[in-house]
Amino acid sequence: MSNKVLAAEQKQLARFAKALGHPIRIAILEMLANQSCCYHGDMSEILPIAKSTLSQHLNELKDAGLIQGTITLPTVKYCINKENWEKAKSLFSAFFVEINNEESCNSK
Repeated sequence: MSNKVLAAEQKQLARFAKALGHPIRIAILEMLANQSCCYHGDMSEILPIAKSTLSQHLNELKDAGLIQGTITLPTVKYCINKENWEKAKSLFSAFFVEINNEESCNSK
């Protein structure tokens, strides 16, 4: 790999990692993974954050492609984006296998 060019997979993995980088987002994903869908209002009653903050976290997850939403005013329904979720699992699995080499910088 060239030092100046990042692979598309590296960029996608970093985007997913950024979206997963907050405990509330992890809680949202866990909640959605256990249901077929969830309404924005339901989440704000369960999670210990303001609705506006919840919306920001949902937008981050949606922008990363990990969740998708359907707007039917006055409600917004969210669910896991299964295609991108599978892609994220595959990228993370490959990444962790790739860096799991036998030699450690501490072993001599």
